[in-house]
Amino acid sequence: MVDVVVLSDSLLTEMAGYGRTLVAFSGGVDSSVVLAAAARALGPEQVAAVTAVSPSLPAAELGAARRLCADLGVTHHTPATSELEVPGYRENSSQRCYFCKSVLLDTANALADHLGFATITTGTNASDVVAGFRPGIRAAAERGARTPLADLGLDKDAVRAIARHWDLPVWDKPAAACMASRVAYGVEVTSARLARIERAETAVRALFGDAIRDLRVRDLGDAVRLEVDPDLVGRARDDEAVHAAIRAAGFTAAPIRVEVFRSGSMNDRLAAAER
Repeated sequence: MVDVVVLSDSLLTEMAGYGRTLVAFSGGVDSSVVLAAAARALGPEQVAAVTAVSPSLPAAELGAARRLCADLGVTHHTPATSELEVPGYRENSSQRCYFCKSVLLDTANALADHLGFATITTGTNASDVVAGFRPGIRAAAERGARTPLADLGLDKDAVRAIARHWDLPVWDKPAAACMASRVAYGVEVTSARLARIERAETAVRALFGDAIRDLRVRDLGDAVRLEVDPDLVGRARDDEAVHAAIRAAGFTAAPIRVEVFRSGSMNDRLAAAER
């Protein structure tokens, strides 16, 4: 097993050569490690974060992102983006993530040009590269974004180890994909749909408190699928308060199913050709 000190040092060495760096920052563990590495390697005054603010970003995620930037002493840019105005995103085909990442990176590139940043980075890690269907990675690559974690072969476990080594508060944070990833392909993405998903997830998480780690409310168009940790599936199926919370959030009539959380489970519906 490679020592975490060696891994973190290799990341710092890599990023020391980037010059002034703008980090596409979601607030998750991957982009947090990239941001912290850039600040350590280059100095916080040579680094900034950019977080796209839109209906697909939960309010709680934005607040946490702001706090980490303040802790690291880096400037945090929060431009409003309008991916919902992009037909390819709104129509929610299998390429939705491509359009979403395109909007984010186009916004980041414009900001970098305006403020004189030499490099734009994302938090793509080595696990993402081999995970299968990730059209957003292609969009970022086409726009010149660098991926220090993936380039160094740092997978999700290694990234979490570095985050813990650096005492980053997000080191054990669950994966938190954008809200649009909860909408089944082919079902139109709207601000109303995203808002009710966020309300439902917030309400269910409040009911379970610290007992729950991974949680998704999936909008299937004609039904709702709640995905939770394996040991909580039975409780969630039987607890009328859980179902009532989802209905109160805006899913008034759709049937509710409860299953074990699986990252990327929406991709099951895609034909091989679409992947």
